[in-house]
Amino acid sequence: MESESRGRGKAEDELLQVCSVRLGDRRFGIPIRPILEIVGGMHPQPVPLAPGFVGGLVHYRGDVLTTVSLRRVLGMPAADGAQDLLVIEGAGGCFGLLVDRVVEVLRVSEDEYEPNPSTMAEERKAIFDGAYKLRQGLMAMLDPARLDPMRLVRAC
Repeated sequence: MESESRGRGKAEDELLQVCSVRLGDRRFGIPIRPILEIVGGMHPQPVPLAPGFVGGLVHYRGDVLTTVSLRRVLGMPAADGAQDLLVIEGAGGCFGLLVDRVVEVLRVSEDEYEPNPSTMAEERKAIFDGAYKLRQGLMAMLDPARLDPMRLVRAC
């Protein structure tokens, strides 16, 4: 019995917790580790003359966070109405990532992972971190460090 529980522990260590989000009918995953909080129903304040990827500013626990619009980063039209916000802890501080909605937190296995294809354009490789094959279809993975506003500004 004791060795059986050790085996389960090892298998669980190989699982990655991922926050699954939607943009329209597309599903994306973000590792849960750098996500501090998920806040629903956000209406960011626009920032005049900001780079195109900036979704606006939001009040968060007494601070003002710059948000990154995942829709704009991916070249999709802006969303209408409230969006869900992932508060991400980045190397340069916290920032918000705006998505249409957060679906669930799930565990994925290394066996389900596929790296980015070699034929993928470099600008897409700069955002995506492979994909996971799920029963519901592919879930493209995003690397939150690559979505940090400071990094995106340097890429512009």
